[in-house]
Amino acid sequence: QVQLVESGGGLVQAGGSLRVSCAVSGRSFTGRSFSIYLMGWFRQAPGKEREFVAAISWRGGSTYYADSVKGRFTISRDNAKNTVYLQMNSLKPEDTAVYYCAASRGSHPEVQSDFGSWGQGTQVTVSS
Repeated sequence: QVQLVESGGGLVQAGGSLRVSCAVSGRSFTGRSFSIYLMGWFRQAPGKEREFVAAISWRGGSTYYADSVKGRFTISRDNAKNTVYLQMNSLKPEDTAVYYCAASRGSHPEVQSDFGSWGQGTQVTVSS
């Protein structure tokens, strides 16, 4: 079982930056790192469905982004620290949401059902 813990959320003004982190741990991860193929970030705003934000392949480092965040957000990973990051720049009020980290054994970054492990989420609020 993989455990995911997000951190780094908070309140920021529009145009500002924020970085959220996801610490990954668990027997299946440390013992068999290939069991995780993708790490992803999703978000859910009040009254809206959870949506894909970004993903990164754990071994090769390929990245994937939602159109709404391309050019503003950057996903990265530190394999030595077992941590995934989401650097968010030029934030907009519509980026306000709870951001969730998730792990997938599949290869489709936007398919939420492929992501079997989820963190508890971290709140990001962007004021106008």
